[in-house]
Amino acid sequence: MSELTPPTAWTPDGETQIGDAQQLPSEDTLIEAIATVYDPEIPVNIYELGLIYVVEIDDSGAVKVEMTLTAPGCPSAQELPEQVRSAISSVAGVTSCRVDTVWDPPWDPSRMTEEARLQLNMF
Repeated sequence: MSELTPPTAWTPDGETQIGDAQQLPSEDTLIEAIATVYDPEIPVNIYELGLIYVVEIDDSGAVKVEMTLTAPGCPSAQELPEQVRSAISSVAGVTSCRVDTVWDPPWDPSRMTEEARLQLNMF
């Protein structure tokens, strides 16, 4: 092996270059980070509430999130997107994070997971 060729390692997914490329986080890891953020008025994390519409990561580790709020006049409109950005930015492999608040489609309770409905006694 020459000094110009980075060493390789074997993983279950095949051969990778050590130090050549960063390890990108999985979608599940990003969702776990988002799930640490809670709406201060509702005791359910914002992922389970259905407030996250899009999570994209590109090959450089940049993450884009589109999220909404339960209502346009939500008192947490400034803090929730910042909390999401902070949670995602703390994940290894993330190089940047942009969080956009969107209003289309509007949020409604049907977007909540079954677990969130159970927690809120909404059947």
